[in-house]
Amino acid sequence: MSFTTRFAPSPTGYLHRGHAFSALTAFQAAQEAGGRFVLRIEDIDATRSRPEYEAAILEDLAWLGLAWEQPVRRQSEHLADYHAAIEALRERGLVYRCFKTRKELDIGRAPHEPAVPYRGAPLPADEEAERLSRGEAFAWRLSLDAAQAALGGFADLAFVEEGAGPGGETGLVAARPETAGDIVLARKDVGVAYHLAVVLDDALQGVTHVIRGVDLFEAAHIQRLLQALLGLPTPTYHHHRLLLGPDGKRYAKRDKAQTLRELRAAGVTPCDLLAEMGL
Repeated sequence: MSFTTRFAPSPTGYLHRGHAFSALTAFQAAQEAGGRFVLRIEDIDATRSRPEYEAAILEDLAWLGLAWEQPVRRQSEHLADYHAAIEALRERGLVYRCFKTRKELDIGRAPHEPAVPYRGAPLPADEEAERLSRGEAFAWRLSLDAAQAALGGFADLAFVEEGAGPGGETGLVAARPETAGDIVLARKDVGVAYHLAVVLDDALQGVTHVIRGVDLFEAAHIQRLLQALLGLPTPTYHHHRLLLGPDGKRYAKRDKAQTLRELRAAGVTPCDLLAEMGL
């Protein structure tokens, strides 16, 4: 299989320097390997995704000089694929309904999981039926206990890291999905969750190398488990450094980082940006 990597932004805001660095790093790696570069729009969060942001993403990436395969995969057009995967996991007893609220789990900002990994279990059938009859909201959670019982080689799960994790992890890295607890795979407000959609899309698009920021290194651990449970191939991972602003913090949408649109309007050229990033 030929070298294939991707850039997968969410259209929930405008791109900034950090996005540009990640996209360019992946694009250049594909070019050097004579491989494929895929663009994916991760718009499963219908409450925050906007068409104008998606249009701006395409404009910004073209301005940077990137080219990608067509058609662009939009996650919102493939929800049936994700729900089919959840149903398959449910039939195997690997997920359960969790009625706990975010407040009960003390969930704050990204990455939208509690500070202490949550481990739970299905409710007794009569209690679950009663809560469902009252129309209470619930999330589908992946049961680590059930996953461990289903996978004979749970403790042997690993992935190849060609970059470096936050602790310098590189080479063959032992997967530690237990550090994330029983993650949410779907909930009513945002539908399917990031981890499940990502592993399915990477497999369907033939992604052989996942190149992304080191802030997503921990996600590789639980994604490796999902790949094993769903019988999907495991890509090679390359987590790269994060660009930091003058304040020493990484660029982030939520912190109103200067956007590529603003840089372009100020007369900054793609060459200026590449030089600034050391690319």
